[in-house]
Amino acid sequence: MSLNKVLVGVKRVVDYAVKVRVSPDKSGVDLANVKMSMNPFCEIAVEEAVRLKEAKQAGEVVAVSIGPKQCTETLRTALAMGCDRAIHVTTDLRTDYMQLQPLATARLFQKVAEAEQPDLVLMGKQGIDSDAGQTGPMLAALLGWPQATFAAKVTPDGDGLVVERETDSGTETVRIPKLPAVVTCDLRLNEPRYATLPNIMKAKKKKVDVMDAADMGVDLTTKNEVLEVYEPPSRKEGIVVESVDELVDKLKNEAGVIQ
Repeated sequence: MSLNKVLVGVKRVVDYAVKVRVSPDKSGVDLANVKMSMNPFCEIAVEEAVRLKEAKQAGEVVAVSIGPKQCTETLRTALAMGCDRAIHVTTDLRTDYMQLQPLATARLFQKVAEAEQPDLVLMGKQGIDSDAGQTGPMLAALLGWPQATFAAKVTPDGDGLVVERETDSGTETVRIPKLPAVVTCDLRLNEPRYATLPNIMKAKKKKVDVMDAADMGVDLTTKNEVLEVYEPPSRKEGIVVESVDELVDKLKNEAGVIQ
């Protein structure tokens, strides 16, 4: 089996190594002068799509990102990793659960999928900014396609896929008998490659189609309102005990967690 086309969702988020801070007005995260990069789970999805292409199991790989103009930089990274072309759905709203929430994002992606007619949609299992993990399942529901979430291994099988997926108690293997389908990718699926300088230069020449979210007939209004964002309280400083007996005494008489 060969997949004619694979769509890959690519999200621009605060870099995973950045220590985020709440904005002074407590309306959200302070993004001023903060490094942004591709969502790590989306990197895994891109890598998996490119590997399918390199194994002659997929044809065209198309990266899709929704958000402000800076998302073009993230799409160029996906192109440098091996995607053939990209689609940028432009909007001034950020896909961070504060402004452009998962349902609206899924509906915009649905419009792209209906126009592109892919055999497979690969997405990260969640964004590290909102940790909602909802866009992939919602997209599958809107399209009426089968889905496999938290994929740790994806293997083409006949007209479908065999997916080993992460669960709270280990992994389980499920089979999607017929494509198209939506698969969301987990950490153990692969290790994303670094884009080489020659591929970064080539990516500048690859095509990026632009679509305006305002023209796609999708309701982008938020369904939930975030009233306030605040940092978690700092933890109290711990103490060092000299013996097991002292530990048990403090747990019993001070913390009250044992009797």
